[in-house]
Amino acid sequence: MFSHESLKDLCKATFLKIGCSEDHAELATDVLLSADLRGIDSHGVVRLPGYVRLWEVGRINTDPDIKIVHETPSTASVDVDKGLGLIVAPLVMKMAIEKAKAVGSGWISVKNSSHFGIAGYHAMMALEHDMVGIAMTNASPHVAPTFGAERLLGTNPIAVAIPADKEPPFVADFATTPVAYGKIVGMQRKGEALPVGWVQDATGKQTTDAFATHEGGALLPLGSDREHGSHKGFCLGAIVDIFCAVLSGANYGPWVPPFPAYLPLPETSVGEGIGHFFGAFRIDAFRPAEEFKSHMDTWIRRFRAAKPAEGHDRVVIPGDPEREMIEKRKREGISLMDSVVEELKELAEKYELDFPQQR
Repeated sequence: MFSHESLKDLCKATFLKIGCSEDHAELATDVLLSADLRGIDSHGVVRLPGYVRLWEVGRINTDPDIKIVHETPSTASVDVDKGLGLIVAPLVMKMAIEKAKAVGSGWISVKNSSHFGIAGYHAMMALEHDMVGIAMTNASPHVAPTFGAERLLGTNPIAVAIPADKEPPFVADFATTPVAYGKIVGMQRKGEALPVGWVQDATGKQTTDAFATHEGGALLPLGSDREHGSHKGFCLGAIVDIFCAVLSGANYGPWVPPFPAYLPLPETSVGEGIGHFFGAFRIDAFRPAEEFKSHMDTWIRRFRAAKPAEGHDRVVIPGDPEREMIEKRKREGISLMDSVVEELKELAEKYELDFPQQR
């Protein structure tokens, strides 16, 4: 087990080493560690070496010149100059919030970016302003469309954060696939078979082989197959791809650059970098905020009070498991797989950084 604070020190020191400013290193660390604290291990410190490798090969700019390329009072398209997504995403979300303060809502599409961590972090930034926050990103192609045997979409997550009054906020943060690709990588590290419905082989047949994607296979859309609604997952992933990239001028579909630095970039491109889409809108643009939040409390409490199905002890509201995990991991620490620990140790040694002691 590692304490949250010790991993925070390692991450911040690493981001400083690769050229981030003090403020930006602090911000990137906060975004990255929020994933581990919330139990989304596929997007936490396990990704740190990957970001460094992207910087080493020149695919990440740690001092980006963020430019608005098109703008109206409530919208903007932004070029983030190959910036580290962990940094540029919250900076752009702030722009969306400022627009919402001024005119009721703010909507911003982003191009020329990179992996931005968990979408929920950015969406939740709107909560303290009595706003609803929305964040999404496209990603490199790991997903086959319904009836397809070719990887064309990313896991393309969507996050929506809605404030309440006395109750904690409603926070939905989910991939448009049955599972994030990082979780499959984790199961590859453990040598575990996958559940049915997560991936298909190169012919389009469902498989439990965790390495099927290394041999021409693909992740399935949310729903797994047509009979279970995979066409709906395909639609969700496509919407994210279009909002994030076709709208902004980023790469979309099979042309989105991969996260691993050792993988070659696509031979052709249709845009610049990875794309994101952010939104924020004021509740009081629709009804008084306190009135709305009171009703959100009622909504949350009623769903929590729902009769649980046999074999379950409660109905869970989106955001509940993550809040419970935050409390647990701040108290007990964060567990990392041995392979991740070794990779982080190698990174620390390479850049002459202090490696934290385990509890």
